[in-house]
Amino acid sequence: TCTKMATVPLGFNIDTPRWDQSTFVGRLKHFLNITDPRTVLVPEEELDRAKALVEGCRAGLVPPGSSREQLLYAKKLYDSAFHPDSGEKMNLIGRMSFQVPGGMALTGCMLQFYRTVPAVVFWQWMNQSFNAIVNYTNRNAASPISLRQIGVAYVTATGTALATAVGLNLYTKRAPPLLARWVPFAAVAAANCVNIPMMRQQEIINGVIVTDEDNNELGCSRRAAVKGIAQVVVSRITMAAPGMIILPIIMERLEKFPFMQRIRVLHGPLQVLLCGGFLLFMVPAACALFPQRCSLALADLELELRDSIAAKHGDKVPCVYFNKGL
Repeated sequence: TCTKMATVPLGFNIDTPRWDQSTFVGRLKHFLNITDPRTVLVPEEELDRAKALVEGCRAGLVPPGSSREQLLYAKKLYDSAFHPDSGEKMNLIGRMSFQVPGGMALTGCMLQFYRTVPAVVFWQWMNQSFNAIVNYTNRNAASPISLRQIGVAYVTATGTALATAVGLNLYTKRAPPLLARWVPFAAVAAANCVNIPMMRQQEIINGVIVTDEDNNELGCSRRAAVKGIAQVVVSRITMAAPGMIILPIIMERLEKFPFMQRIRVLHGPLQVLLCGGFLLFMVPAACALFPQRCSLALADLELELRDSIAAKHGDKVPCVYFNKGL
């Protein structure tokens, strides 16, 4: 059956962000929208319908009677579940909208089970496995990575996390109890510094595509890749920091109360819920720290690329732009 289609509302561009992406508040609203954990519960058929609606809208045709709100909701679902470069549906665990439910469970368990080496090893391994899936799912589709490179990145990051966690765990045996509670954060931060650059090593080796303000390709830059990856590392550590630094202080105080000592079995679930509260705000806030469309001054590019751009465009391109990834 052939369905009649209507034209897109005048002046409406579905790919234009609803909020100003040059400001932190605008980016925060954008990421609050697309990292909404409720989208994880949306059925596959509805996600496919949202994709069809977005693609139709890009082509200038939508079902008759489609309101602006319906189109914006379809774009929200599309952004939450489909890769921005390839347009392929991302696996559920790797989506940024799954960061709150997935992250709260793992962070809560890392903070609760930190006293014994086997528990530290198990939960750090689980967390790095989750991170590897997230990093692979949100990789730059233009820079393919082999299964061998993924394996090396996973093993290296897991090894770094375990070495940091177990080493500090043994070192803090005689230290104040609060220091031992902060060990999981140190391990997570150290692993992020290894995992993300390793998982995205092709970008560092070959560079990422840089464009002018009008999205015209200018070449590939390794320095741009390094800047983008460094910003992602800072964002991921920031995402974990408040929950993993402030929550241990809260739990250290709470556990001294008699009523808390009577309900020890509920300490784990309580930490998981509190981690969820932190992540609900910190996931979008950390993603919004830096603009998604990152810029780099022409003077900071590699000499060959800088000369090539200057030869073709003169002084019309003061800086270049690229997608930093998530």
